Amino acid sequence: MSLPEIGVSELKFDCKHFRGGIPCKPNKQHSATCPNCNYYSPISKRILIIKLGALGDVIRTTPLLTRFKKEYPNCHITWLTLSPAILPKSEIDEVYKFDFTATYIIRHQKYDIALNLDKEYEACALLRDVKADKKMGYILNENHIDVANPNAKHKLITGLFDQYSQENTRNYLDEIFEICEFDFQGEEYLLDINKTHFEKWNKLDEIAQGKKIIGLNTGCGKRWLTRLWPKEYWIELINSLKAAGYFPMVLGGPDEHEMNTYFYRETGAYYPGTHSLEEFISIAAHCDVIVSAVSMMMHIAIGVKKPLVLFNNIFNKHEFLLYGRGEIVEPTSGCSCFYGNTCSRENHCMNELSVESVKNAIEAQLK
Repeated sequence: MSLPEIGVSELKFDCKHFRGGIPCKPNKQHSATCPNCNYYSPISKRILIIKLGALGDVIRTTPLLTRFKKEYPNCHITWLTLSPAILPKSEIDEVYKFDFTATYIIRHQKYDIALNLDKEYEACALLRDVKADKKMGYILNENHIDVANPNAKHKLITGLFDQYSQENTRNYLDEIFEICEFDFQGEEYLLDINKTHFEKWNKLDEIAQGKKIIGLNTGCGKRWLTRLWPKEYWIELINSLKAAGYFPMVLGGPDEHEMNTYFYRETGAYYPGTHSLEEFISIAAHCDVIVSAVSMMMHIAIGVKKPLVLFNNIFNKHEFLLYGRGEIVEPTSGCSCFYGNTCSRENHCMNELSVESVKNAIEAQLK
């Protein structure tokens, strides 16, 4: 078969389906070719999002995808992250894991808009080097982190000084939308639920025998241990929930495995074990209410649109947006250790968060 008379200038490099040196989907599926292709879809804007980590922060940045697509129909979005597994692949054109290859490719591309929401030096340095008509967020400037556009100032200042952070009354979504020069309009988290894993865990309904499933995320990671609720309180809550006719299920990752095994032995609470992130999300999606400290689990609960009872002590509660599907419970006397990983009090403030108040919050969410 002889090659057709197609000039390189006739190839549609600006098409959303273009995949570099390999056939595009319309060609594979329909034998379509340039230049006369019914599937030609010209890119309106090329947008780069740099949001490396942590997992929870990546999840709560996904509402921007909805807004970028609304403002720039048929835009092409590239996302660079340390946690590609958590991102909704169907909503993003290119997902890169942060490494040398990915940054090399990105530095040699050209974007209409480049956004960096991380204040780490490597992310700021990359935004400095990226070729883009418009840069937003945080950038490296004369050996220090700086704002790439004026709208990023508010979140920079609240991140630098505790007193301004404590006085802040704006939530994270409102702040990052402002950085992007948008007004936040309630856009939801975007989180994929694996159908196979979800159907596998339909068995929870049978195990729970029709009872309301209360997911108890008992840990809080290793960074901010001041958020931990006493073990004896968890045991009392589990027994109280069982007595009231609910089905408590303890949840966590490898860091919580030993503790959750202990709760299972002491109370008989159901413990599904540790699983991949995809499967963990599917398990969470079967809960009727989720209880968690500020952690990745908080963002998963919001992402799967489950009512949430959120423990908070060391953070500014105004930062968190629960979309009207939850309640924040805090120690009665407040907390003295803003963003602290050690407690300055003789009696830890989390000891003031009573089992009764948590159970009442759970039941309020069930109603």
